[in-house]
Amino acid sequence: MTSNPIRPDVAERVLQRRGQFNTISRIAADKTALIVVDMQNYFVEPGAPVEVASARAIVPAINRLTAAARAAGSAVVWIQMTHDENDLKSWSVFYERLNSAERTQGDLDGLRAGSHMHALWHELDTAPGDLWVPKRRYSAFLPESSNLAEILRARGNENVVVVGTLTNVCCMTTAIDAMMMNFRMIMVSDANAARIEDHHLATLNNVFETFGDVRTAEETIELIRQGAVKAHAAE
Repeated sequence: MTSNPIRPDVAERVLQRRGQFNTISRIAADKTALIVVDMQNYFVEPGAPVEVASARAIVPAINRLTAAARAAGSAVVWIQMTHDENDLKSWSVFYERLNSAERTQGDLDGLRAGSHMHALWHELDTAPGDLWVPKRRYSAFLPESSNLAEILRARGNENVVVVGTLTNVCCMTTAIDAMMMNFRMIMVSDANAARIEDHHLATLNNVFETFGDVRTAEETIELIRQGAVKAHAAE
């Protein structure tokens, strides 16, 4: 992955618009949620129906982020794309217009709760106290998709960090809708993965230019750690 994914011309426009490169320079760890999107066998396992090979490479970064988030008191939320026959009617535009019959059946079989392909990739580190939220659309923040926004607001979460796959589909729409629903948002450049690198880079630039911050995993971990230190110092 490219170490600095933001194009110079995009960076220049962002500086002109915001007056600063990043919108989040400090973060309250206890008001932050790490949102891990769709790191399921259906997308991560070799030979899977929608295999994103680069998603396996971001697992160590995600595990570092989840460990730092838990240690700092931030929420860790595992998002799982979940489908069944009810979606054929409630999301008929997608299934009737944008999917073949074969692909639709594959989605229903592979993303059904409890199936092997629906499960998280085995190398991810989960822990008691983590949150698990199924979603039925690309974006986890749509009311038709899940109750994620409601869960986070009830916990007092104001900031979200988005990681997972695919950068340009479920992660992008989740990140954009997070900002549109008034959450402060960071998308992590080296903890998101797409099938095509150009799609990954274009999405990061698009999100950074208009919707929120794009940072590396290590930068984000340091923000979360510093947020926890400041909270303890204030007690």
